[in-house]
Amino acid sequence: MPSPQAIRFAQAISRTAAWSLSFYPQPILNLRRRSTAGTTPSFPFVNTLGFVSYLASTLAFYASPLIRHQYAVRNPSAPNPTVRLNDVVFALHAVVLSSLVWSMFAKRIWGLEQGAGQRVSGVIWAVVVGSLLAVVVATVFVAAAPGGGYDAEGWAWIDVVYAVSYIKLVITVIKYIPQAYTNYKRKSTDGWSIEQLILDLVGGVLSVVQLVIDSLLEGGDWSGITGNPAKFALGNVTVVFDVVFILQHYVFYRKSRAQDSKGEVEDGERSPLLSGTQHQR
Repeated sequence: MPSPQAIRFAQAISRTAAWSLSFYPQPILNLRRRSTAGTTPSFPFVNTLGFVSYLASTLAFYASPLIRHQYAVRNPSAPNPTVRLNDVVFALHAVVLSSLVWSMFAKRIWGLEQGAGQRVSGVIWAVVVGSLLAVVVATVFVAAAPGGGYDAEGWAWIDVVYAVSYIKLVITVIKYIPQAYTNYKRKSTDGWSIEQLILDLVGGVLSVVQLVIDSLLEGGDWSGITGNPAKFALGNVTVVFDVVFILQHYVFYRKSRAQDSKGEVEDGERSPLLSGTQHQR
């Protein structure tokens, strides 16, 4: 029977691989189509900010002696945060790839065709600004608290880390909504990569499974989950929205997708004839 360490390693690597690979289908599709039409810039914009916050909080739980100490004080029965090196590597990779996809909406950089009305929505901007202000407020509270944030029993620096991690949680909840609404208005998922969603779904399921396994191997202590709510919620919310997008692609707008594919074939069949006609003229 595999050792607990082997189980953790295999599961962690599988989840990280699935989620990491999920970042590639969309930019590849954009480059192949030479267009970002069918997608919304709100998604990569907030995705980048979300993963920057996730990277910051993950690094704190993984590498900061102060944050790890305060975590241990608050969770004495399971003093080690359920954050692994693969979480840090994944977060860094996610920041790079999310930024890359966001940059594709800059026509001056990539020269890709842009869809009509592609811009970050006002609601998304409001949520982003509100989230950042919440972190500022938390930082002020901690800095002004007795002990200057070093007393884990009161307002402490770990609370600022939690506030930063909640940005990722909030963004995960809202980031898919503009794209889901765009698909609904267009009655089509054309331009939105289904492969990234399938890989994202696998990663989300494995993320939840990893936390459960870690808690079970810690003697059935669920504080590993309650002490890292952002990571647990991240996996669950991801699963829900990925299922919605998969239903849009394969069930709700299936006919529209078939018509789009048929139109592309017909255009391809007509192009040589038109080109030939123009050449004869």
